[in-house]
Amino acid sequence: MNAVRSSTATGTIATAKRGRFAPSPTGRLHLGSLLAAVGSYLDARHQAGEWLVRIENIDRAREVKGAADDILRTLEAFGLHWDGPVRYQHTRVEAYRAIIEQLQSRGQVYACDCERRDYAAQGAPGEVRYPGRCRLRKVPTASPHALRLCTQGCGSLTLTDRAQGEYTQDVEAEVGDFVLWRKDGFPASQLAVVVDDEDQGITDVVRGMDLLDNTPRQRLLQSRVGFAAPTTLHLPLLLDERGDKLAKSRQSLPVEVHRRSAVLLAILTALRLPMPESLRHAPVEELLAYAVPQWDSARLRNLRTITLNIG
Repeated sequence: MNAVRSSTATGTIATAKRGRFAPSPTGRLHLGSLLAAVGSYLDARHQAGEWLVRIENIDRAREVKGAADDILRTLEAFGLHWDGPVRYQHTRVEAYRAIIEQLQSRGQVYACDCERRDYAAQGAPGEVRYPGRCRLRKVPTASPHALRLCTQGCGSLTLTDRAQGEYTQDVEAEVGDFVLWRKDGFPASQLAVVVDDEDQGITDVVRGMDLLDNTPRQRLLQSRVGFAAPTTLHLPLLLDERGDKLAKSRQSLPVEVHRRSAVLLAILTALRLPMPESLRHAPVEELLAYAVPQWDSARLRNLRTITLNIG
């Protein structure tokens, strides 16, 4: 699947807009994830684009049985209908392996048998940077090992997020060489996300602000393999009406589908959409139909947190 199309009227090549929502099926959908789904849906539909759903279930050990189906049912209950078939990352291992082999042939990844405890104590409190311990070591590949992307000399990378503005990260200095293939024999999420976004022709990534610091790593990997970099829009951190972080509040509980109109209205309001009083008790389809043309990501510019107040 790609997002390139030709115009017979003008003879030019245009890029069709395509967004995606990519939850991990580690449990039922929570409000923070639903907000990301709504934001990405509105952004894609406002641009007359497609909206895809991808289940990021590479880590089968963390996957909760039935969670993926429950997430899909919840999206449908909120009127968030996707285009095309749902993609499941566990079916895509060979595609990820092909990119790893490409990087190996260029000498851009190396084997690493380190345990996190081997280097975690070397970083600043709350930070874990891989110091490149295995860059020059001959790690026996017959035993379990990860594959890391060498970031040596990559320098600082600055991106412009549509909501959060300029964000700069020196991947080598702040993160170090990061894992693309895990020691347990499965691809890491950074690799899978980049490969699937390219394969599915994703042009615009809308997700939570907690993933902003992942973006420079993904941009670096995209540049190494010649992939286009989607635009990004990282939505503000969701707080409840008391100003508590979602994880610490009652709203970290699964989404209440039976109150879907009230929940969706609260999310649309939190996303700075001007919702008229006449829609207070409208069904979700009517709320979304009104919200799509009203969507304006500029209203979220430089917002780090937003409050959710479900009436």
